[in-house]
Amino acid sequence: MYGSGVMGKKQSGFSFKRSAESLQDNVRRAGPAAGASYTLIGAIVLLGGLGYLIDQWRGTQPWGLVTGLVLGLVVGFYELAKIVWHR
Repeated sequence: MYGSGVMGKKQSGFSFKRSAESLQDNVRRAGPAAGASYTLIGAIVLLGGLGYLIDQWRGTQPWGLVTGLVLGLVVGFYELAKIVWHR
């Protein structure tokens, strides 16, 4: 049963070169998506923080924070969509 070829061809050994090339290719392809995810997180933190500061300054809790977080989500997802749909 094992020698019948059901499982496909047996690989001819492990190659560090092939493994390293595969890793480099995966990192290269994942780069834009990783950058977009950092942009998403950064926009949420930055605009949410600005909203919090406005709340502290104007005494409008929690509306500045909520507005900042929503704007951060919108801006972050917009940037994420630009990267993902650009391909």
